[in-house]
Amino acid sequence: MTKEKIDRINFLAKKKKAEGLTEEEIKEQAILRQEYIAEYRASLGGILDNTYIQRPDGSKEKIEKKK
Repeated sequence: MTKEKIDRINFLAKKKKAEGLTEEEIKEQAILRQEYIAEYRASLGGILDNTYIQRPDGSKEKIEKKK
């Protein structure tokens, strides 16, 4: 996600608290939030795909996805 989009999310959040948003801005905020959450989840998934647990005996075990 670009810096401009993150700045726009923050601007809309501050404006919502200060004076409220128009219908158009509410829709834009929802779309930007969904995009941010999707990218965050993808990034977290990538991190967890490369995460291992090291046991006290020195063996390493890859984290498995829950079904």
